[in-house]
Amino acid sequence: MTQIDRPFRSRRRRSAGPASRAAAVASALVIGLAGCSEGSGTPHHSPGTKRPAAKAGPVWRTAPGSIAALGDSITVGFDACTVLSDCPEVSWATGTNPKVDSLARRLVKNPATHSWNYARTGALMSELPDQIAAAAVHKPELVTVLIGANDACRSDVRAMTRVKAFRAGFERSMETLRRTLPHTQVYVAAVPDLLRLWSEGRKNQLGKQVWKLGICGSMLRDPDDLTWRAERRREKVRHRVMAYNRALAQVCRKDALCRFDGAVFDYRFTGRQLSTWDWFHPGLRGQRELAELAFRTITRENSRT
Repeated sequence: MTQIDRPFRSRRRRSAGPASRAAAVASALVIGLAGCSEGSGTPHHSPGTKRPAAKAGPVWRTAPGSIAALGDSITVGFDACTVLSDCPEVSWATGTNPKVDSLARRLVKNPATHSWNYARTGALMSELPDQIAAAAVHKPELVTVLIGANDACRSDVRAMTRVKAFRAGFERSMETLRRTLPHTQVYVAAVPDLLRLWSEGRKNQLGKQVWKLGICGSMLRDPDDLTWRAERRREKVRHRVMAYNRALAQVCRKDALCRFDGAVFDYRFTGRQLSTWDWFHPGLRGQRELAELAFRTITRENSRT
């Protein structure tokens, strides 16, 4: 053993005193805390440093000053007043009839000059981007969307719009809207439950005769046929509508200024809410219920139910 080694070994044999142990513990704590700070990914701010303020997102306004309505025959009041005719004055969204008390009457100070209806009887989801482009000219503060029943109401289940195409059409519509109307709020109503419509409407004998003219064949054809084939066909239509509604909800959820209203599908309507001309479209009472459902969702303070 060399002379240099001896002192070193003698120091290791000595027990550390209290002061030495305290210093070692303090050093370990400093090193450990430094390591946690570096590994946590949290920036260190000195007491005098201001933290950056969180960026506020867009705020939903419960009292929009103007409304543009988009969609299909439901929103233009088809068969609500007279047979085979639109009746926009009873529209749940922009109607002027006080018995309906539409959204425009409830929310807009001057509905005659600050509400517009671009819905079209027979419209499919693929037509929604064009309706949005037309409505964008007015720069509405709120856009209402109720569309999709015609995508499921085809002559046969095989002709129904595919879910992938339906979703793509709504995504394209929202992209079109946001390019021109970045701050406009969007209310999206669910596609109504067509199976319930069959269940309630078939109770009326005259209604079933009208259905034979070709209304919504995928669901309403042979309304008294209760065989398993007919039941399976109707369930396929219902499942397609439910898939449409999931697509609407999922796309809408990605937009901070979009609210989806599933209550329109869940609403337990009866024959009293249906048109007495075709027992398919909403009558005046049905339009009033749609207005009430939409009003609740639009004026809700919290964006989540």
